[in-house]
Amino acid sequence: MSDPSAVGAGPDIADRVRATLPRLTGALRLVADLVLAEPGVAAELSTAALAERAGVSQASVTRFAQAVGLSSHQQLRIALAAQLGRAEVPGWSTDLGPLINDDDTVGRVATVVANADIRAITQTVDQLDLEALDRSAQVLAGARRIDVYGVGGSSTIAAELEMRLFRIGVQVRAWPEVHGAATSAALLTAADAVVAISHSGSTTEVMEPVELARDRGAKVIAITSDPRSPLAVVADEVLATAVLETSFRSGGLAARHSQLVVTDCLYIRVAQLTSAQAARSIELTQTISPRHTRRR
Repeated sequence: MSDPSAVGAGPDIADRVRATLPRLTGALRLVADLVLAEPGVAAELSTAALAERAGVSQASVTRFAQAVGLSSHQQLRIALAAQLGRAEVPGWSTDLGPLINDDDTVGRVATVVANADIRAITQTVDQLDLEALDRSAQVLAGARRIDVYGVGGSSTIAAELEMRLFRIGVQVRAWPEVHGAATSAALLTAADAVVAISHSGSTTEVMEPVELARDRGAKVIAITSDPRSPLAVVADEVLATAVLETSFRSGGLAARHSQLVVTDCLYIRVAQLTSAQAARSIELTQTISPRHTRRR
């Protein structure tokens, strides 16, 4: 995929800022709030003027740009201008925003949710590191055994990945709680692999078994919305997801569709790499049905 820091490429900068909000605090959060509230104004302001308007230092403006994946404030201004320019093109799907008000119709609720999910999936695919995806699939295809760690909302995605890989003959198990995950991690070897799923990339219940698995020599593949998170730092491969939050659905809840897209890509690539085994496994399981049906 293209360089995520390329100006004007990929997702709108406003979406990138929203995805980064959970880890922004203090002065960086003040700049983010201003950029989201007044993108047109922010695009016109110099570093000094933007800093003054947000009530922060010029260094904070530069750090904010870097926090959202850009190299400088100048790149931020160009990205904002590009976003505003696209919004003026006839037929361009404008951002409805993430807020759902108490008096909004059910039609608007459906539109806002669908718009957020579609854009998050599109952005995830646009920013996905295909080389990292392929390397991750190669690792999983050759692993003796695979652990999948994910708790809370991420546990459902972990279970989905387990189901898909198990169906094609892969020795895999998802662990939705830390004690079982840590016990399994302690038994891994350098021949094994881990897929760790965490929206924030800092979930303690995921980090603990991941660190144990790394100590045992297992390869770690991270699926996270924060490529600078503690999980991403310790992982061998990072597959980043985009998230667009809405009212009543923030963080991990909003990340599920993006996480599922990444795990599906991973699963399909593993199936490709192990096509003979995968085809045989699917053939053997297609005929399985209950021996007895319950009669009412």
